[in-house]
Amino acid sequence: MTNPAASPRHAFLDRDQSILAFNERVLDWACRADVPLLERLRFLAIVSSNLDEFFEVRFAPHHTARLTNEQRGVATVETYRALVERVHALVQRQYAIYNDELMPALEKRGIRIVVHGERNPRQRRWVREYFVNEVQPLLLPVGLDPSHPFPQVANKSLNFIVRLGGRDAFGRENEIAIVKVPRALKRFVQMPAVKGSKQLHFVSISSIIRSHLPDLFPGRTVLEFSQFRVTRHSDLALDEEEVKNLRTALRLGLQKRHYGQALRLEVSVGCSDFLANFLLEQFNLPPESLFRVPGPVNLVRLNQLIDQIDAPALRFERFVPGWPVGLVPGQSFFERLKQGDVLIHQPYESFDAVLAFLREAVEDPNVLAIKQTIYRTGARGEMTELLREAVRRGKEVTAVVELKARFDEEANINHAERLESVGAQVVYGIVGLKTHAKMMLITRREDGRLVRYAHVSTGNYNPGTAKLYTDLSYLTADEAMTADVDHIFGHLASQNRLPRLHKVLMAPFHLQKGMLERIEAAVAAVKAGLPAQIVLKMNALTDEPLARALVQASQAGVRIDVIVRGACILPAGVPGYTEQVRIRSVIGRFLEHSRVFYFRRGEEEELWLSSADWMNRNMLRRVELAWPVTDPALRARIMDECLHLYLADQRDAWLLQPDGQYVKAASLVGKGTRHGTLPSAQATLMARYGTKG
Repeated sequence: MTNPAASPRHAFLDRDQSILAFNERVLDWACRADVPLLERLRFLAIVSSNLDEFFEVRFAPHHTARLTNEQRGVATVETYRALVERVHALVQRQYAIYNDELMPALEKRGIRIVVHGERNPRQRRWVREYFVNEVQPLLLPVGLDPSHPFPQVANKSLNFIVRLGGRDAFGRENEIAIVKVPRALKRFVQMPAVKGSKQLHFVSISSIIRSHLPDLFPGRTVLEFSQFRVTRHSDLALDEEEVKNLRTALRLGLQKRHYGQALRLEVSVGCSDFLANFLLEQFNLPPESLFRVPGPVNLVRLNQLIDQIDAPALRFERFVPGWPVGLVPGQSFFERLKQGDVLIHQPYESFDAVLAFLREAVEDPNVLAIKQTIYRTGARGEMTELLREAVRRGKEVTAVVELKARFDEEANINHAERLESVGAQVVYGIVGLKTHAKMMLITRREDGRLVRYAHVSTGNYNPGTAKLYTDLSYLTADEAMTADVDHIFGHLASQNRLPRLHKVLMAPFHLQKGMLERIEAAVAAVKAGLPAQIVLKMNALTDEPLARALVQASQAGVRIDVIVRGACILPAGVPGYTEQVRIRSVIGRFLEHSRVFYFRRGEEEELWLSSADWMNRNMLRRVELAWPVTDPALRARIMDECLHLYLADQRDAWLLQPDGQYVKAASLVGKGTRHGTLPSAQATLMARYGTKG
């Protein structure tokens, strides 16, 4: 990563390098002795999933620059080489942890993945029977010849390449064959236990197939083979100005996604140069794109293994979120919101309250209309079913469905069609912009007039991820706030000019400008001799205008703290440049996802919550919201739980150094301090709000 201290004064950190640095911090959880063994294995799988997405979404320009030897935006041959080198080092470390630490530790606990050479005769008989009955009927080897060219290989699918000796049925020496492994096959299978034994023995699907490859090629000799997996560019790109039906175009695009440009090739560590070079040629990949791995080519599938193991002692202690402190179970949400706003801090407080809010609206005969955005709601779609029930009960239901939510496109198309099938009004936002805002608006008749209630959130309407992501939900009956939300829904549906908003800042119109104005106001305060402070919490900081404004604020003397989970281009602590900037990243059991922006100028304070990270796309190419928290008690609570606790975290925090590297906050604590006694924001909040379950 570029050292900003030795760079021009306008230099920022490299965004893609910062993404890889984030994954190095995630990988650290797979090494931590205080983390249960199966959870360490899961963090290893998370890193693999993140790397898949990095290649699918971020890597194509660098790869093209390497192939053409021409610059593509900020991507060059040099950026390609630097990124590939870092990914190779990261993957090497992953497999070292897998082979040298986690697998031996699991074996000591009686859990083994048994390879062919270690199976006893009974196990070999069972594996063979499983292969014959469950696997072989689904395999179709493809021998390559002029009439059978190299087959289409789907993104991230498991395959085998086999080199054969002898001749085929027609007397030809076609030596290469491909075996595709269907996704329907379980990647890890538990073998029957020995009577009286508590040991758990598993076998991988790749091991089952490789042990019986000769059965797939009778009359031929298997000379060599390797499993392989290719990662492809998978970011859908549509010219929306030319598309007449976005939903249909996306369905067609989803079919092509699996066969985009090849960017990475993973093979077994023992794969011969002959087979590796053959595959590189087929996929038009340079040698640097080859990853030889000493283990499964897809560590993401370890999740299937983890889910089959019933060992509570090897998992995190079960956490049961409490009911939100601002709500009384059974009390009407509408009556409660007449008394003031309500904050729900997920996952420490239960997302079930949000579902209960919508359910009460669906069942209340006085509720006339429900409007909601759908970005990522999960495949199960509990909220979709509640909205469908609202239509059946005669309410006006409007859903703004974002079809272009990356990797959730198909699920959102299905949600849209299910809502339309019962008569809900479904709109797809505005051409060229993703609707990333999370908002719900309830309109209710009370005493002869219409009253509105709103829910806005930093996270998605997804009950599954709400148990894993930290987010803030905000319920309000504030007239100015709910009027703003109503105006935004009207704007998204009609695409008419947006009326003036009184409380909410909305991207792409006001949000970036509003944040820049507040940074500039902090600078003005310092110049007037007043204390000024900025504290920001977000997932990513990559928007250059906002980063540049923070640099200028630092140079003016504004104290700036940034809690940023992932990519960050803003350097920290560089003398004369970002001397007043401190940046930390907190990686914990839960994925940090809430966005909180605090500004202090003298005695004046502002606190904002938002659906948006400080990224260019969020500011200029998405529909996003930011809203102020004016209730003193709620503001104090957010300051404590989302900012102060995280700034004090020494157990899970990493600190960005002036040289662009991150170091563990725990490593800066005095020797002899036990890691488990260090302050942890997430541990504190779990203890504060969780219930025994």
